[in-house]
Amino acid sequence: MQTTTEHLSPEAAKTFLDALPEKIRLGLLTCASQLNYPVEAVVEMAIAGYLDEDSVSFVGCNPIGIDFGRKAG
Repeated sequence: MQTTTEHLSPEAAKTFLDALPEKIRLGLLTCASQLNYPVEAVVEMAIAGYLDEDSVSFVGCNPIGIDFGRKAG
């Protein structure tokens, strides 16, 4: 059983990357290499930045109340 933490684990990032289209996976891996960051940090930053443009990681991400243009049920 995997426990939830404040950051994306390397194992979870690998599973996620393996499910992505090759060009997206390679883009994330290239970005991580260029920044000299672990790929899990780059994936986390990409997701957190999408949900909350002011956040750098899951710790600072506050997606509650963000309107993505969806209409309620």
